[in-house]
Amino acid sequence: MSEKLIEVKGLKKYFKVKAGLLHAVDDVNFHIDKGETLGLVGESGCGKSTTGRTLIRLIEADVGEILFDGQDIRKLDKRQLKAFRQNMQMVFQDPYSSLNPRLSIFDLIAEPLMNISEYARDSKRVQERVEELMDTVGLSRRLVNSYPHELDGGRRQRVGIARALSVKPGFLVLDEPVSALDVCIQAQVINLLKRLQQQLDLTYLFISHDLSVVKHISNRIAVMYLGKIVELSDRNTIFQKPQHPYTKALLSAIPIPSIHVNRQRVILKGDVPSPVNPPDGCRFAGRCPYVQDRCRKECPELREVEPGHFVACHF
Repeated sequence: MSEKLIEVKGLKKYFKVKAGLLHAVDDVNFHIDKGETLGLVGESGCGKSTTGRTLIRLIEADVGEILFDGQDIRKLDKRQLKAFRQNMQMVFQDPYSSLNPRLSIFDLIAEPLMNISEYARDSKRVQERVEELMDTVGLSRRLVNSYPHELDGGRRQRVGIARALSVKPGFLVLDEPVSALDVCIQAQVINLLKRLQQQLDLTYLFISHDLSVVKHISNRIAVMYLGKIVELSDRNTIFQKPQHPYTKALLSAIPIPSIHVNRQRVILKGDVPSPVNPPDGCRFAGRCPYVQDRCRKECPELREVEPGHFVACHF
């Protein structure tokens, strides 16, 4: 039986705006087993990145539990959280804006090590660790004194990955880490992440809107819509037997590089409802081709329809 590393229960995050309360993450539940990759997909603005940032407490949740190896990290005070951050790190979407342009590559990778007592007063160990990390992520050591603006997007993202790995975490939140890169560079970074996961026994939450990339790297996939998870299962089930109409629409939009495959495209009608004071009932009801009266009145729960396959749909 797999060991749960991350368990999220009833996670909610709201933002106060002039028009009311914005429901960014609304009653989200999932777990991530040790050593696996959970892909989190959905349209822009559905709450994927907020979920990831809330998970490692870059943003504080309003309600819910975030259990890391059985410990609720929402109960940690500032001092405890600072020490605990070695266990959880994040790789951001834009490698240029997430790196300080005033610091060299050496300083960027070494900076997190200054918070660890075994490195703080030992410059030789820091030097060795930085060189080791550059080798691990495939960065040439000749770039050690370069600055972010002197590197291309792929190398900058490798710096971001090296920074995240510097404190030897067990869990990484990867927030669309390849969306800003060229296709050929995307493949290199994805293969790097898979190799690092095997070598270092890492656990990933991989956030993306690109289902093709998610399929390549993920063990299980969670589909998110307007702050809620609407379907969750292993990647083969999601791609071969999707149950939620929103998942089916997302999959039908994936380009297939073959003129011999005739697949019917699911075109959604209607608009995405506002996350500010969202309507009662199912949030997908206004765009769903199978909508019924019950959908507009009652919000469906995420229930297990098959072993390991969860769907939030009345029908």
